[in-house]
Amino acid sequence: MRRQTLTVSLVVLLVVCAAVASWKLTRSTTIPRHIAAAVPVKVITVSVEDVPRFVTGIGSVLSLQSVVIRPQVDGVLTRVLVKEGQQVKAGELLATLDDRSIRAALEQSRAQLAQSKAQLDVAQLDLKRYRQLTEDNGISRQTFDQQQALVKQLAATAQGNEASINAAQVQLSYTQIRSPVAGRVGIRNVDEGNFLRVSDANGLFSVTQIDPIAVEFSLPQQMLPTLQGLVAEHTAAAVKAYQGDGAANGLLLGEGTLSLIDNQVSATTGTIRAKAQFKNPGEQLWPGQLVTVKIQTGIELNSLKVPPQVVQRGIDQHFVYRVIADNKVEVVPVKVLYQDSEQTLISGPQAGDVLVSDGQSRLRPGATVEVVGAPTAEVASAQADRAP
Repeated sequence: MRRQTLTVSLVVLLVVCAAVASWKLTRSTTIPRHIAAAVPVKVITVSVEDVPRFVTGIGSVLSLQSVVIRPQVDGVLTRVLVKEGQQVKAGELLATLDDRSIRAALEQSRAQLAQSKAQLDVAQLDLKRYRQLTEDNGISRQTFDQQQALVKQLAATAQGNEASINAAQVQLSYTQIRSPVAGRVGIRNVDEGNFLRVSDANGLFSVTQIDPIAVEFSLPQQMLPTLQGLVAEHTAAAVKAYQGDGAANGLLLGEGTLSLIDNQVSATTGTIRAKAQFKNPGEQLWPGQLVTVKIQTGIELNSLKVPPQVVQRGIDQHFVYRVIADNKVEVVPVKVLYQDSEQTLISGPQAGDVLVSDGQSRLRPGATVEVVGAPTAEVASAQADRAP
């Protein structure tokens, strides 16, 4: 009986020990669940700067002068004196045409002029004699009038021969094809030996001016007053052209000035066209190229500047997460004053505040954060400034 009672007591003791151990184990594993882990975030410090304001648009690079070299007279292409891609000057000889038939026509016109002048000289001498005979009644007045008309006719013929010579000389000059502008020669369409006609659809090649060069772009019509103000200023507004989106990773291709805005707004697109001119000695801007243009429209003095990703959009307002004492965060409503792809100007925080720039999706007011990628001393200093 005593042995049976002892056995029951041992079983009860084991059950109690197991229950206590289970409770302690459960308690040790559940308590940390109520302690939220620190959220890793990246932060920035609000800075005060004088920030230039820009407007951005997409533009197309245009040559200020581009011509297709075409023959002005029919003829065989005898020589091409420039290479494809060569830089040429205005007035430089590019090619020549066979000029033998035009030279022959020129010589014929000169011979006809000489003949007309000889006939005119004889007719003028006869007219002088007839005038004297008329005064003495040696010939009739009708004969004198006829001779006078002949002199005028021969003078007109000589004048026509001179015009033919001038026309032939012009035609002869067209057999030497010269560049009307300074620029770069394009790809050649016709080789030596081909017969060229004025009516040919394709010219020999094009000559396109590369330096200086222009960029044409369109902006929303709401920007018209701003553009008008920039054009009216004595100092031309600065314009930058980028390859890419014009952000920090965009390649700067050139810096120019705003030259003009179009005389009307497009009713179809609601945009206004504008043009900027660039010096292009390095030829980084190329006709037909698409670029991003940035125009400085003003400067915001003493502005609070943060990266765009810092500002979050709420239901009815923008806000930021500010790191305060004990590495906790609070929500600060902000007003966005200006924003582009690289920066946002805000009001609400104070200069020197530490704001979360990455990791906001896991935050809520009062959450504990672990700052990564930022100097600890900088965060601690900002927290001390915010402490009561």
